[in-house]
Amino acid sequence: MRNRVEILHGVNLDQLGSREPEIYGSLTLGELETQVRRFGTELGLELIFEQTNHEGEYVELLHAARETTDALILNPGAWTHYSYAIRDALASTGLPAVEVHLSAVSEREEFRRHSVIRDHCLAHIEGKGVDGYSDALVLLNEAFERS
Repeated sequence: MRNRVEILHGVNLDQLGSREPEIYGSLTLGELETQVRRFGTELGLELIFEQTNHEGEYVELLHAARETTDALILNPGAWTHYSYAIRDALASTGLPAVEVHLSAVSEREEFRRHSVIRDHCLAHIEGKGVDGYSDALVLLNEAFERS
């Protein structure tokens, strides 16, 4: 049975709750993960959460994901816009993935509008806060059911 989803949070996401709450909301990363875990459990999914501020560690987590999970939800933070190392690591996993951003990155600064990982993802969800993660879980659960 395919039901393991790893959620990889990138740079600065450990600062949620205090970092620009007018953009990212007031939930801490721990609170966000609690809400997402609750929803994932309702869908019968096993969730694994990771966060790092170190790009190389994020790449290593992607390398290990082939052995530990069935799908990915990625919010690499600013790395989304320029990290070809993360793009290549994601491509090497061969896993279904959904890109999620808490804020509406397509409506923000010009540099945030480009994603180097998007073409390796099943979907891109932005601007829905914590609900974006729930939407991503639904998409991945549907993909599991089809396979």
